[in-house]
Amino acid sequence: MGYYLMKFFSWLACRFSMDSCNSFGRWLGKVTWLLVPAKRKRMAVDNIIRCLTVEETEAERIARASWIQFGPMLMEVLRYPELIKNDFMKEYVSIEGLEYLMEAINRKQGAVIATSHSDSWELMGAALAYYGVPLVGVARKQKNSAMDRFINEYRTLVGMHITYTSGVREMFNMIQEGWMIGLITDQDPSLRDGIIIEFFNRKTNCFVGPATIARSKKAPIFHAQMMHRPDGGHHIKVYPPVYVERTKDKKKDIEVATQHLMDVLESHIRKYPEDWFWLHDRWKSVRSIGLD
Repeated sequence: MGYYLMKFFSWLACRFSMDSCNSFGRWLGKVTWLLVPAKRKRMAVDNIIRCLTVEETEAERIARASWIQFGPMLMEVLRYPELIKNDFMKEYVSIEGLEYLMEAINRKQGAVIATSHSDSWELMGAALAYYGVPLVGVARKQKNSAMDRFINEYRTLVGMHITYTSGVREMFNMIQEGWMIGLITDQDPSLRDGIIIEFFNRKTNCFVGPATIARSKKAPIFHAQMMHRPDGGHHIKVYPPVYVERTKDKKKDIEVATQHLMDVLESHIRKYPEDWFWLHDRWKSVRSIGLD
């Protein structure tokens, strides 16, 4: 039932313009912000103050804006069938640095695309696939099977191949075949699966997936981020490729590459703080061992 309800909402969203849907999405975000637990809001505000050195009122504004963008992102996903018609996707999402990806594609070289929960990250994967990037989206399986079916159907609709986070062997095989593995790198992994480095001048447990895969397959990592455009659309910036060294010290190689990726991400967040999802408890694991 849930799957068909989402399909109905998608059909309905496609009957309206993108501007109208985004306006409704922003309203939806503002309403749901009222339902976010006060403890979660306080955590986000405290992290913003500490990381960006801003006043509390500014931190509250950033936290609220960070949440509200979920509404328009939902509407964009619902409108995927319309976004892929008549090249509207290319009008709505511009890309800087696409040539870096195309150079690797022309060489039939697999790669890792490292990104974050910033701006409309769901749409970024769809846009890259629509621009011709052979993209493997790595997703967490939704607890609700109907939602899992719907979101993965729409991801594949725009040209993405989807694998779950448990499909490590498939990722390694596909990168060897020339696919680009899209990985979201900014959440707090388990201490067992991460590495502690510096992020916003704080000890932070970071995901090592991009560096580990890239080092193993001698593949480049492309850092990519999406940001809002003044006209209501989006812009993707793809950075030049980064190669992970292969010295005798594997852990150090991965640490250096991961630190570089997080430095780029930090710089991006400082420029576009409203776009990043501050309500994730980013420093939970290091706090649990007394490092934060």
